[in-house]
Amino acid sequence: MPREITVRQLIHQLQAVDPDLPAYLAINPDWPQTHRIGHVIETSGPDGAVYLAENGQEGVLPTEVRTQLDWADV
Repeated sequence: MPREITVRQLIHQLQAVDPDLPAYLAINPDWPQTHRIGHVIETSGPDGAVYLAENGQEGVLPTEVRTQLDWADV
């Protein structure tokens, strides 16, 4: 996966999962934590982007997820 993905690529990936599941951010392979997603912010102009804001920590990232992200050795 490229370092940056577009909203189109994110939507494409999300279409393959259950839309009623909660969404989280997996943060930092050195300290694998699960974070809730908060606000979605879009900026405009030549440096426009979409930002998903962190909305609190949920806990340690499950081993299965760390394995799929190749963070299992952490």
